[in-house]
Amino acid sequence: MKVKNNKIIKKISPLALAIALFACKENKTSVQTGTAYSTEGKTVIVYTTADSSLYRLTTTDTLSFTPKAQPLESEISVFIDPGKTFQTYLGIGAALTDASAETFYKLPKETQQEFLRAHFDKKEGIGYTVARTNINSCDFSSDMYTYIKEGDSSLQTFDITHDKKFKIPFIQEAQQAAGGSLNLFASPWSPPAFMKTNNDMLHGGKLKPEFYNSWALYYTKFIKAYEKEGVPVWGITVQNEPMATQRWESCIYTAEEERDFLKNYLGPVMHKEGLADKKIIVWDHNRDLIYQRAQTYFNDPEAAKYAWGIGFHWYEDWSGGTPMYENLRRVYESFPDKHIFFTEGCAESFDATRYNAWALGEEYGRSMINDFNNGMVGFTDWNILLDETGGPNHVQNFCFAPVHADTKNGKLIYTNAYYYIGHFSKFIQPGAKRIAATASRSQLLTTAFKNPDGTTVIIVMNQGNIITPYFIWINGKAAEVTALPHSIATILL
Repeated sequence: MKVKNNKIIKKISPLALAIALFACKENKTSVQTGTAYSTEGKTVIVYTTADSSLYRLTTTDTLSFTPKAQPLESEISVFIDPGKTFQTYLGIGAALTDASAETFYKLPKETQQEFLRAHFDKKEGIGYTVARTNINSCDFSSDMYTYIKEGDSSLQTFDITHDKKFKIPFIQEAQQAAGGSLNLFASPWSPPAFMKTNNDMLHGGKLKPEFYNSWALYYTKFIKAYEKEGVPVWGITVQNEPMATQRWESCIYTAEEERDFLKNYLGPVMHKEGLADKKIIVWDHNRDLIYQRAQTYFNDPEAAKYAWGIGFHWYEDWSGGTPMYENLRRVYESFPDKHIFFTEGCAESFDATRYNAWALGEEYGRSMINDFNNGMVGFTDWNILLDETGGPNHVQNFCFAPVHADTKNGKLIYTNAYYYIGHFSKFIQPGAKRIAATASRSQLLTTAFKNPDGTTVIIVMNQGNIITPYFIWINGKAAEVTALPHSIATILL
């Protein structure tokens, strides 16, 4: 699948063409055991996105399995064991922020429909099933706002009129494009200023204890107001990035403060207000501190009973080393009954000259494969759409989205990140089980899932600079695939 003339179309081409094009350029823990798996009669379809080629989610090969015993050490293989299953997949999506909504409504109707199909249609697009939005303003809002008048601790003035102009209609259109079902969760960046120790929605500060109950009730008011508008809310996070003092909307909680707010106020109030079925996600910040936060919440039975799972972002400082994927594995091993959910990530420091940078997509592919292999159940990108400035943003914190809108000419700009995400979201079905997958060379990253309909999805990302033939090997049978340099492939069987 590729974008051409602003329409998403399927393009079938021989893999040899891309190899030739590239050559020309160069010359210039919790394990369940399933039933036996057979490759007999299975057709293997390969979808590829590759640098230095025309391939963008393009069908590039149709293969079949033949008998193959012990692979040689000199051969490169991706080994799949469908009998070993792990976490259940929830879905993939992105944040429907004020910025995304405002940008969407600056586009002509035809382009709006293209955008909706591209993201939420399973056949023509990449089939998002998850969405996030903001409670009160965030950095990616054009203005600062709350839903109450300043000083109204009783919440008598609660009113979501602000969101009815852009954000709610946008979410409604996304839900409709997704077939009427979208798991939407909402996150606050800051309580109203008067509820905080610094009397400011920006620059950190903490929630004053005397407003714990009012703030807990605020979430329920939000959920009920949205649902009255026909926007079902699947869940909430307690606080976006609770350890970050930002120049934009932010609020600080230690692990103990967030635990106690959850067990003594937010959890009980959600139940009292008839919202016990809504998922509550804790942390909603980086991988670096995730284990310390998890043990603080989940080792407390009174707090743990209210928490569906723990959310994380990818912005930790890893100082040029490897991102801390293993920290997720420790949480997955220690608290297997809790869900690990990616709630935000993006490429920062927007620069329009980098729209075609291949590293944008590879950052997504690398993170998603490693995080799924360490227990993640779902992935939520940051802004689903931004304008040609990387905004709008009321504090000039501009960044990339996988798709940007050129609001001057009414066109969409697809970065390769859109396609990299699509290699997962288009093919893995909600309810799928991750299965064991390993590669025999470090330049190949891989993960795999078994779908509810019986199909198997294998994702292989080639980080290297060379064309790499490899075998997909399953229980003594193999199919040979060719990985182009700096490519990602989905193998569907």
